[in-house]
Amino acid sequence: QVQLVESGGGLVQPGGSLRLSCAASGRIFSISNVGWYRQGPGKERELVATITSGGRINYADFVKGRFTISRENVSKTVSLHMDSLKPEDTAVYFCNLHSTSNYDYWGRGTQVTVSS
Repeated sequence: QVQLVESGGGLVQPGGSLRLSCAASGRIFSISNVGWYRQGPGKERELVATITSGGRINYADFVKGRFTISRENVSKTVSLHMDSLKPEDTAVYFCNLHSTSNYDYWGRGTQVTVSS
């Protein structure tokens, strides 16, 4: 019913910027909460940022002031603008959609590597 495809990952130097995009399909996008999660090497998957169907945003403490999440319901996209990147931000970043029936859809992820 829902497909999510992330793009925009890559190699960036510390202090640099990167913009991730998630292209979604399905009729339930506009009424669903969506977000970005990440999983670093040897770590558990963790929440980065979420945005509800009504536009309410929540950020993890470690990205506040650096990352910005947004959504566009017409094109069914979720974006994550990342500034002042740190090596600790290195991870696979996943797009998530949480349906009103409490089912989580996931993309395959896009690799972000912050290194000099």
